[in-house]
Amino acid sequence: MKLTENFKLSEFLESRFYNSRQQAKVLADFEKNKSVLLPNIQKLANNLQILRDYFGESISINIAFRPKWYELEKGRSGNSKHTLAIAADFIVNNKTTQEVREAIELLILKGEMLQGGLGKYNTFIHWDFRGTKARW
Repeated sequence: MKLTENFKLSEFLESRFYNSRQQAKVLADFEKNKSVLLPNIQKLANNLQILRDYFGESISINIAFRPKWYELEKGRSGNSKHTLAIAADFIVNNKTTQEVREAIELLILKGEMLQGGLGKYNTFIHWDFRGTKARW
């Protein structure tokens, strides 16, 4: 299912971090909670499309939707914004994480992307639209 000009739903549901059992369970969880999760994923895709258009470079999503059970399996709190399908960890091809972070800050300031959590890691960016500013 195509969400935007450059993003498909599968990019937000599939991840190399899931084994085949986990991936099947993620897809089943999505189907069960589609009425809540799909609007969030659509909003996530719309905002990432703005970032993609800004750079003119493709975006590779490492992981987006992560069910609570997956978070708990990994020893996490289960309160990640990923569990609500309002977060993505990703890279922008041919851009550093610093360049991406600065661009997101600018797009938020201009009102083109939603305010939320923004984390810069060595190899990827985390962005979510929690509604309040959080930085790390």
